[in-house]
Amino acid sequence: MLRKLLFLLCLGALVMGVPALAQDATAEATAASAPTTWTCPADVVAKVQALPEDQRVFNWFTWTTYEGPNTLSDFGKLCGVTAKEDFYGSNEDMIAKLRQGNPGYDVIVPTGNYIPIMVRGDLLEKIDLTKIPNFANVSKALQAPVYDAKNEYSVPYQWGTIAIGYNKQAVGHEVTSWDDMWNFKGNVAWTEDPRSMFGIALNLLGKDPNTTNVDDINAARDFLADHGSNVRTIAQDDGQEKLVSGEVDMVVEYSGDILQKMIECDDKPELNCKDKYNYVVPKEGSVRWVDNLAIPKDAPHPELANAFLDYILDAQVGADISNTTEYATPNQKAIDDKLINPADLTNPIIYPTDEVNKTLFVIADVGDEATKSYNDAWTELKTLLGQ
Repeated sequence: MLRKLLFLLCLGALVMGVPALAQDATAEATAASAPTTWTCPADVVAKVQALPEDQRVFNWFTWTTYEGPNTLSDFGKLCGVTAKEDFYGSNEDMIAKLRQGNPGYDVIVPTGNYIPIMVRGDLLEKIDLTKIPNFANVSKALQAPVYDAKNEYSVPYQWGTIAIGYNKQAVGHEVTSWDDMWNFKGNVAWTEDPRSMFGIALNLLGKDPNTTNVDDINAARDFLADHGSNVRTIAQDDGQEKLVSGEVDMVVEYSGDILQKMIECDDKPELNCKDKYNYVVPKEGSVRWVDNLAIPKDAPHPELANAFLDYILDAQVGADISNTTEYATPNQKAIDDKLINPADLTNPIIYPTDEVNKTLFVIADVGDEATKSYNDAWTELKTLLGQ
């Protein structure tokens, strides 16, 4: 009952609170792209300068296509470091790598329900909110989330949905239901996100998307196995590329990844793909998620890490990220200062309508034992699908 209550509280906060982010911005607002006025704290710069030159490095472990054009390079210049990044395709892959020992990452980008898992596994350092004054810029609806009630380990980065991206020409009709994917005669890709894929199946079966009941988890496995005959591949955070390449015609993917491709097609006539792709949350509902910035255990530069979190939460920096990635911003100040593209604030792919919000659910932490049940069932499912 407590877990169900937490789930409903989290969902309610997002459904009621997040759409208000867009309401304060006027339709006449014009997004501004300008250099940030953020400055690297003097004590951080001093510590960096005291390091041998080959150790003046900042390493970010993140998802692909998930930042502004100058996000990382500008931070490097401002703090006097060489800023580098490495990429992962799933939360599971990121956690597995860190469990082997942190190879030198300073900041990571885990999805909300993975924060408690990483805390229990002693994989995260506590953040220092006193060194992150820009945390005040975060929307109240996204502060103190269920998965990190005191924001001891994380600050929000971007949020969005997981649903269906598709090639309209290949599919030949408007997609409105998950049945449109299950029954599609062409090639499909699912995302390498066990909890989200099982959550979708559980929701369709009329069960709690965050159940700990092994029988329900196995029922979701069997449901997906029965509806996965058209699955060509399980995508590692690159389903949008497989869609555009023609390897598949429908994907379960992140909203911003598909929207980026839609905008690229509209902006580049030479690609000959204008109005070719679409993204839709099926009428039965799907997943809403929040990605976060966190500091992994044994981060070599914790002072730089806290500074990076503050830098990302700067209104201009945050706006540049969301205006590039086409995900929803957690940065209320960026919206209030009219730094977000006004068309984005009214785009239902980025900020779902009230009607769609009512169908969305969040994936919550279910404890280590149930998480293992989900992961085991996912492995079994991929074997059944020949993946």
